[in-house]
Amino acid sequence: MKNFKFFLFNVLLLVPILMFGQQTIKGTVVESKGNTALPGVGVIIKGTVKGTSTDFDGNYTLENVKPGDVLVFSYIGFYTQEITVGETTTINVSLVESTESLDEVVIVGYGVTTVKDATGSVTSVKAKDLNKGAIVSPDQMLTGKVAGVQITSGGGAPGSGSTIRIRGGASLNASNDPLFIIDGVPVDKEGIAGIRNPLNTINPNDIESYTILKDASATAIYGSRASNGVIIITTKKGSDGDIQGTYSSNFSVNTNIETVDALSADQFRTYVNENGIPSDIALLGNENTNWQNEIFRTGYGTNHNLSLNGSSGAFKFRTSLGYTNQTGTLKTSKLERGTFAVSIGTVLLDEHLKIDLNTKLSLINNRFADTGAIGNAISFDPTQPVYSNNPTYGGYFEWLQENGNPQAVGAPRNPLALLELRNDESHSNRSIGNIQFDYKMHFLPELRANLNLGYDISSSDGDNTIFNSATAKTAELAALGSISHFEQDKKNILSDFYLNYAKDIDAINSSIDFMIGYSYQNFKNEGFDKNNIQDKTLTELLDYYNELNLQSFFGRLKYSYADKYLLTLTYRRDGSSRFSKSNRWGNFPSAAFAWKIYEEPFMKNANAVSNLKLRLSWGITGQQDVGDYYPAIATYLASTNTAQYQFGSSYITTFRAQPFNSTLKWEETETYNAGLDFGLFDNVLSGSVDAYFRKTKDLLNFIPFPGGSSLSNAGNANIGKMENKGIELTLNTKAIRTEDLNLDFGLNFTYNDTEITQLTTNDGPDYEGVPVGGFDGGVGNTIQRHTVGYDPYSFFVYQQVYDANGKPIEGVYVDRNNDGIISNADRYRYQKPTADYTLGFTTDLNYKNWNFNMAWRANIGNYVYNNVDSAKGFRDQLLNPGFPNVIENGVENILESGFINGGAERYLSDYYVQEASFVKLDNVTVGYNFGSVFGESSNLSVSGSAQNILTITDYEGLDPEVGNGIDFNIYPRPRIYMIGVNLNF
Repeated sequence: MKNFKFFLFNVLLLVPILMFGQQTIKGTVVESKGNTALPGVGVIIKGTVKGTSTDFDGNYTLENVKPGDVLVFSYIGFYTQEITVGETTTINVSLVESTESLDEVVIVGYGVTTVKDATGSVTSVKAKDLNKGAIVSPDQMLTGKVAGVQITSGGGAPGSGSTIRIRGGASLNASNDPLFIIDGVPVDKEGIAGIRNPLNTINPNDIESYTILKDASATAIYGSRASNGVIIITTKKGSDGDIQGTYSSNFSVNTNIETVDALSADQFRTYVNENGIPSDIALLGNENTNWQNEIFRTGYGTNHNLSLNGSSGAFKFRTSLGYTNQTGTLKTSKLERGTFAVSIGTVLLDEHLKIDLNTKLSLINNRFADTGAIGNAISFDPTQPVYSNNPTYGGYFEWLQENGNPQAVGAPRNPLALLELRNDESHSNRSIGNIQFDYKMHFLPELRANLNLGYDISSSDGDNTIFNSATAKTAELAALGSISHFEQDKKNILSDFYLNYAKDIDAINSSIDFMIGYSYQNFKNEGFDKNNIQDKTLTELLDYYNELNLQSFFGRLKYSYADKYLLTLTYRRDGSSRFSKSNRWGNFPSAAFAWKIYEEPFMKNANAVSNLKLRLSWGITGQQDVGDYYPAIATYLASTNTAQYQFGSSYITTFRAQPFNSTLKWEETETYNAGLDFGLFDNVLSGSVDAYFRKTKDLLNFIPFPGGSSLSNAGNANIGKMENKGIELTLNTKAIRTEDLNLDFGLNFTYNDTEITQLTTNDGPDYEGVPVGGFDGGVGNTIQRHTVGYDPYSFFVYQQVYDANGKPIEGVYVDRNNDGIISNADRYRYQKPTADYTLGFTTDLNYKNWNFNMAWRANIGNYVYNNVDSAKGFRDQLLNPGFPNVIENGVENILESGFINGGAERYLSDYYVQEASFVKLDNVTVGYNFGSVFGESSNLSVSGSAQNILTITDYEGLDPEVGNGIDFNIYPRPRIYMIGVNLNF
């Protein structure tokens, strides 16, 4: 109490003195060139959030300013100016136009550059421009933001993974995923057991920027892993000054927009009564159960983040804590995540040695719902109750035989029981970190040595337990249950070292920047799966240990003449343990040229042009990621304890030779790129346009082998070629700039076309191609083909015939080869799942203390095979004469088509291949900034957002956005409402 009185006395004493020293500052802000008034210039007292902005005539007034305060004048497109307040109360300012947007630092492979000096196709997206809302997975922040980058989420599960493609992907059967580099550490593409999306281990709140490297000039420095582009994630670092804190929190509600159009109980009764036989009708129940309502719920999420950053002495630091808890709309699905990150940076030895330390730790608990419940909710008889009086199977209604055992085949399982009788949980820990030393030589300051030591270590375990479930064959086995357990440990160790020499050569008006280095990275993946733990006589232990080693030598030369003509040459030689010694090393060069046209004398009078740069590039990148660790090396697989060879009273473990191909080598992609960067009217309108062409040879393809030529009838081989071409356009405009109102628009557009040009050593006219795209219901059949002259995964179907009313005629298809019979020879390639055009459109509006953001996205020209309708839309699926003791529900398409049987030709009809072009309103955010309500150094803002708001499409299924083009059993993407608060202190 005594201390409080002393504090109160000082406050009462000082407040009048401080108020007495405060004054009102007025003035006008103009641009230096023509003394034109600048509206909307920010005027703020440094170190506080107290400020104002200039009006339409460039005038401002700022009250309660003390002598000695520093006023900061900032305006987009101009250099920021700081002025210390003295005795005068009028301060007029003349701002100088800047090239800040062009001088913005962009992170590239093993170094940095600026926007104006970049010669390759590189896009950087800062944190303030990323998608907002209740975001669990970092990749969702980037959706629709960058031309040429398409991100398709895998569904609505909490933290679900995404399919990410840069310029469509360059491979056929090898990985098409881009290389992710997090704070200098290239991370494992293969994922982590027990985590839906390996990127979930990164807290989105810690991300400072994304840099996307798209053409070969930008990516070739990463050689063997860069054919599908590179995404560099940079996390937030410490800053100079006093310690500042930030706390943010949000609460979200997730609801499904709609569900599959399964028949209602009344519709189903009517259908069975009109189409079933007496034994079918006798199976009808008296309930009205909406099974989709039974398995889905409203999901809730909370997210909390606390961070501190600042400096102390020679050290800058940032540390953060995060907690996320998200329940999915499918019952029992859940994600819980805790994260910790710390970044420390310092400069020592008279600013010659720079040290940066980064580490990130995440702990994730997942519960996985049985997504098979979604399909069963469509199929299960809606006239039956959820629960029964039989406690054998958890008290849930099931289709049973007379002996009390579940129907062995032909009967769906109770969808709610599939969820609630199963507990599938995992616990995963991951840490990513690095320490980087950058030393500027004392004897030669132009020469730097850089050492980067990094790691990516994870540990996971999980248990899947099922008891009393009708998925067991008998009641006894159901009571015994099913128990399995897994454990996995992964370790990724990195060591990069390079020397960099940079010097301006004034005598020839040039500058050079030369870098040469070596990289070592080793991946270890070990663990085991233990199945049937509930029965010791059946328990199986499957352990594994895999190791991958990558080593590289690389170099880069950058040359600039007159700061107008820029040349970049890179070379990387990569070695991978995936290949045999004779094919282990690959060479990946690139070259790029840029011309700053706006710096030429003939452009001096083109006052409307603030930036104009031409970029040309060529390069070769590689691919070695075929999934298997040892595809080209002889290995042997030990038998399990249930498959040993009996020798007398002993059981001997046997070893089986595994298939391999010793001739396997690098897949290579050659890319050409031409781009133009532009800015008009002081970059009020800015953007870029790129055209690219790339061709991949020696495709890592999975092909059939002649009998007796290998240990398997099919495997990996370097056979095939593919071409990819496209155009990208990015436009950004500062549409309105006034004292109170700022309005920005952003647009990105991509056209992409991919064609397979070779699949075998001799592609004859009768070769149908590689069958791909398995689907539900068509056992052994596929709906897609890789074929020369077509896009990958093109649909391979029969052409449906329709009657005069547009209704499909069952079993009647076009005889395309006119041979009088309908056979496989009548199938044709029809459309593809990838879009011809993708677009993203963003709006950013700021009015006084209000802000409004909106993000739209569109895909045009993509098609989807509606497997829900093909599998659930014919009579014999609902009333199968082969299973007389079961009836199943279907979808409303059965009422439209009237189809009866499920023959292979019907499944393969182009009737089910539907246009799935769409326009989506992904995100709307509204926020309000209350300012310094808790003191001058504080700032409080609140926001509300909605995600997945609107979809405009002609597609007849649940959601037109299907990654592989086959729509079945998808976890619906929910609509998400969020309210959040952010406090800086």
